[in-house]
Amino acid sequence: MELSARIYVAGHNGLVGAAMLRALQARGHEQLITHRHATLDLTNQLAVDNFFSREHPDYVFLAAAKVGGIHANDTFPADFIRDNLLIQTHVIDAAYRFGVKKLLFLGSSCIYPRHAPQPIPEDALLTGPLEPTNEWYAIAKISGIKMCQAYRRQYGFSAIALMPTNLYGPGDNFHPTNSHVVPALIRRFHEAKEAGLPQVVVWGTGTPLREFLHVDDLAEAACFLMDNYDDERIINIGTGDELSIGALAAQVAEVVGYRGEIIFDATKPDGIPRKLVDTSRLSALGWQARIGLREGITDTYRWFLDHLEIFRK
Repeated sequence: MELSARIYVAGHNGLVGAAMLRALQARGHEQLITHRHATLDLTNQLAVDNFFSREHPDYVFLAAAKVGGIHANDTFPADFIRDNLLIQTHVIDAAYRFGVKKLLFLGSSCIYPRHAPQPIPEDALLTGPLEPTNEWYAIAKISGIKMCQAYRRQYGFSAIALMPTNLYGPGDNFHPTNSHVVPALIRRFHEAKEAGLPQVVVWGTGTPLREFLHVDDLAEAACFLMDNYDDERIINIGTGDELSIGALAAQVAEVVGYRGEIIFDATKPDGIPRKLVDTSRLSALGWQARIGLREGITDTYRWFLDHLEIFRK
């Protein structure tokens, strides 16, 4: 991407979009285009068309999406499938019609089949049933991937789709019930420490295995792939390392400084039993994650502490 290029980061206020904005700024890009939801509703086709007609971006990072953890997906299935289908359909189509040079779309490792082989290769997509607690989001995201591939095949539109593993980092959603596991644990252990609680309850058995990628690493990978990858095949982004939710909880508690007992509630859903992505395709291109989990959790907790007033409202 030329330093003079006009780059639109959709979803720049979110966890991923904010990290992509930081990465692009660090690379020296100055013509970065952003809009808050209040000024550009991506679920509104006319608004999206008017934006592309006016701004004419050269590149698009499509990080805007409705996201959440198991509880949020289970509680708001209609919102997850509707909003994500609308956002990606409008942006991908407008990007093609208004002459964008290249678009990057974000899938997710959680949209692979529930019992995909481990580590999960890219060609495992659509080879088996989805995780039931996540299927509404997954179906929407799979549609976005297929839309990118279809526009490439029919129109020659340069669109790539990334499949990041579980993400966390500064700017994450720390909602007590609608967040992903790392920010949820950080908030829960912090509040338990502050209140002097003897126990903290964590959903599930603690046995599922997960891989976690710091969002700044994802942003670096996204910029790298916009410069070095142009293929309809999806590409995994991960670290290659995994640990159990129980081990993650213990590590978060240690970083936060919580010394009480951790209790696992086996009556709550675990989600997919194991999820580790095969990153050999990305490694062959010459990219590796650089931020270790302990360092990343510490960084995220520091950000949480710096923004405590937001979460107390």
